[in-house]
Amino acid sequence: MKMPTDKVVVIPCSGIGKVYGALSREIAYELAERVRPDTVLLTCLPLLMIADEQATQLVTENPVITIDGCPLGCAHKCVESRGVEVAKTFQSISFYVAHKDHKPEGVAELDETGRKLAAIAADELAPVVDELAGGRVK
Repeated sequence: MKMPTDKVVVIPCSGIGKVYGALSREIAYELAERVRPDTVLLTCLPLLMIADEQATQLVTENPVITIDGCPLGCAHKCVESRGVEVAKTFQSISFYVAHKDHKPEGVAELDETGRKLAAIAADELAPVVDELAGGRVK
């Protein structure tokens, strides 16, 4: 059982060359840099895949949100492969489905519309982060 914490780890998809992978990463950056900078921690998905000690400790000691780019759920599966239950999981495409006027483009870097969608998604995820942080977030 995890100890109460005021931090939440967000792990995005590493879908290189895929627009929804790029969207997943941008949502995570928005959460960590703008929406909840004092609460959200990021770690690199490949570090978890190689069982990096620090990355594994982060997901073991804090609630985890995964943001996958597609139904394969690689980020989710990777966290679970470390013996950690994912607190919440999302697919970035679901944010586009909810906001079809913000179709993301680009793979290495999102276009302006994609960045706006990432900001909207991060704002929508803020209450989830707050809940997982035990309500200690303002």
